[in-house]
Amino acid sequence: MGKQTSVMDARGEPIPTSAVLMAASKHIATRCREENRAFILCKKKDPNPEKCLDKGQQVTRCVLSLLKKLHEKCPQEMDAYASCMYYHTNEFEFCRKEQQKFESACPLSE
Repeated sequence: MGKQTSVMDARGEPIPTSAVLMAASKHIATRCREENRAFILCKKKDPNPEKCLDKGQQVTRCVLSLLKKLHEKCPQEMDAYASCMYYHTNEFEFCRKEQQKFESACPLSE
């Protein structure tokens, strides 16, 4: 597999690539559930995109904050899992070993 890269930029901010978002998807679904739910309900209620911008920003803030926390807690495991997902075009079945290590280091329950 290719060179492992960090999911963080030089300033320490998360880079939310598709591989990073896929690797953190279980955590996002669990920890940003309420923000996502509010956004979806808003979109169902009003198809005008402007009406839900604030809810979308809340989802974005939640995800970026979560990515930062996950990377602080288990940087090597997160980087390895995201790198594997990138290399294998987001195909989970090729990254089960990295997924298991990431989820052990950063359990969903925390």
